[in-house]
Amino acid sequence: MRVLVLLFALLIAPFAAAQTLEEIAPRLAEGDFDARSRVVAEIGATGDPRATDLLALLGEGDLAILKRNGRLVRVEKVKRDSFAFDVFTGEAYGEIGRRDADAIRVNNTLRRAISAAVGALTLRSPDAAVRRDAAAAIFRSQDPAQIEAVEAALAAESDPGVARALSEARAAALLKSDRPAADRVEAFAALTARADREALSLVIAAETDPAPEVAAAAAAARADIERIQAQWGLARNIWFGLSLGSVLMLAAIGLAITFGVMGVINMAHGELVMLGAYTTYAVQEIIRQNAPGLFDWSLAIALPLAFLVAGAVGVAIERGVVRFLYGRPLETLLATWGVSLILQQAVRSLFGPTNREVGNPSWMSGAFEVGQLTITYNRFWILIFSLAVFAALLLLLKRTPLGLQMRAVTQNRRMADAMGVRTGWVDAMTFGLGAGVAGVAGVALSQIDNVSPNLGQGYIVDSFMVVVFGGVGNLWGALAGAFTLGVVNKFLEPYAGAVLAKILVLVAIILFIQKRPRGLFALRGRAVEA
Repeated sequence: MRVLVLLFALLIAPFAAAQTLEEIAPRLAEGDFDARSRVVAEIGATGDPRATDLLALLGEGDLAILKRNGRLVRVEKVKRDSFAFDVFTGEAYGEIGRRDADAIRVNNTLRRAISAAVGALTLRSPDAAVRRDAAAAIFRSQDPAQIEAVEAALAAESDPGVARALSEARAAALLKSDRPAADRVEAFAALTARADREALSLVIAAETDPAPEVAAAAAAARADIERIQAQWGLARNIWFGLSLGSVLMLAAIGLAITFGVMGVINMAHGELVMLGAYTTYAVQEIIRQNAPGLFDWSLAIALPLAFLVAGAVGVAIERGVVRFLYGRPLETLLATWGVSLILQQAVRSLFGPTNREVGNPSWMSGAFEVGQLTITYNRFWILIFSLAVFAALLLLLKRTPLGLQMRAVTQNRRMADAMGVRTGWVDAMTFGLGAGVAGVAGVALSQIDNVSPNLGQGYIVDSFMVVVFGGVGNLWGALAGAFTLGVVNKFLEPYAGAVLAKILVLVAIILFIQKRPRGLFALRGRAVEA
């Protein structure tokens, strides 16, 4: 009954003579608790932003009427002493005794009225975010006393997102109320649409409802929610697999180029990735110290620098070591492994052995949601970036003279040499291009992994698996291999664990290579060279 009185007061308030909060609030000291409940409703109907704090003070029992001037004051207690402050002006009236002010007392009835009025105030805020937060708070509290305020707000709501949150809050409150069973059954539609863990817990609790129709509806809603969650779990695994696949492709695509053209097992490829990550760190440190306003552009500045640094080191490795060892794969493997150790120690000497902090620009921070799937911006942009790198390399190989020469050397080195292609120069440029792409991969990996001298070691084995599985020297094979391995790995992890999942993937690749030695996408023409 009292809730109906409150709702009636809220409805007629717009048609009553407008009164300010200063005029209404002193009446809180008049009449019985029912009269004060009506005054609380009038305060809530004003929509005054100060009303929320005023009602909070009332609920805590900190309001009083000062006898000497009739002002509404906030009473603040310090040990055994009490001090009065004007609620509206903040004026300090000094220390007061028990006989100097009449405290405004509250009971449970008045507290419920206060809760409803505060809910109505926040639910009618002009800020949609405030209304959404208020609806979320009611959903969590499941307070049946808020149902009327939520229904009134829902009827006037124009924002679809807020309206959905209000519907969910109403449903949660209905399940805790003594409303008819038909109303409680109606609540399951909104909870099924929400279909998250909180909704599932509410539905499971409702299965014990004494009304048989409510318990049956709760069981049906539980089955629907679990089915929806299984579907979102599938989507989540696919996204995580694509995210992992984009990282693997960035780390492996440069290796696919060098291994495909020259057949060189470059064990220093991971260290080239690491050089790109440290280039990003160095760029960010310079920007932090000299031009902090450019921090959001730090990755754009680091990308070409990382490509040049890693590419230059790659050309140096090819010209200084690898070109003397062509046709000797074991010696090449050992030599590049030694180069990797030299690069790691050089970085330790320059930057120290500890991890270095690489910050995320504002546009790579945070996350957004698609249904129940949370997608972080750094993973999202890395996926987009990896596809852009793939497209750029594909364009270079198909539409440029260097790409034509690289493809010629890949398919038949001797014939390309006989046709006047400078295979040595192509080898150096190819190694430099693959190394530069590895450096670019390091820029992206610095946003999701620790930057340390051992960064590249975590990707070298996976990179070779991607290249061998996809097909040596084929970019499409690297793309398919990376995303396939990423998705398969993420589907195996929940059942086998991260380590065992990688082992199972490795065993599967070994078995696959036994049947298809050239991988998914074998290049034609390599057998001619042999």
